[in-house]
Amino acid sequence: MTDLPETAAPVDFVIVEFPAGESTFSGEVIDELVALVESETIRLVDAMVLIKDDDGEVEALELSDLEGIGPLEAIAADLAEFLAADDVAHLAAAMDPGSVAGVLVYENLWAAPFAAAVRRAGGQLIADGRIHSQDIADALAAEEALEEEGV
Repeated sequence: MTDLPETAAPVDFVIVEFPAGESTFSGEVIDELVALVESETIRLVDAMVLIKDDDGEVEALELSDLEGIGPLEAIAADLAEFLAADDVAHLAAAMDPGSVAGVLVYENLWAAPFAAAVRRAGGQLIADGRIHSQDIADALAAEEALEEEGV
C-alpha cells in the first residue's frame, strides 16, 4: 500500500448539464460553490464549462477563461487545470446537443481527518459509491405518485 499524506482526501467530479432553454442562472450555484470552498468542505481542483452545439461540437472553457464569475475569480486563480483534452471529450459524450455543462473536480476536505484515522488504524478503502441526488428525488417522486394512486 502506498503511503498517503496525512491530509489526503478523496477527489470526486460532477458534471451538471443545463439543457438548451432550461437554464436560469441566478448566481445561486456560484454562491453555494463558494460557500463550500470557504467553509473548507471541499477544495476545488478544476472547474470548466462545456458548451455542446447542436452539431455535437464541444467548446471547453476553463473557469479562468470566463468573465463575470464574481467571487469565483479568486478560486479560479488557484485551480490545477487537472482535466486533459481526452477527459473533456469523454465527459462531453454524456451531454445532449445544445446543452451547457459545468464540470467540477473537487477534493473532499471534510473526509481527510476520517481517512487519516482509518489509515492510522491499518484500514484501507476497498470500495465506495454514490447514490445521486437526482436518483433520490426521482424515487421519492415515484413513491409519492404511487401513494396518490393508492397503490
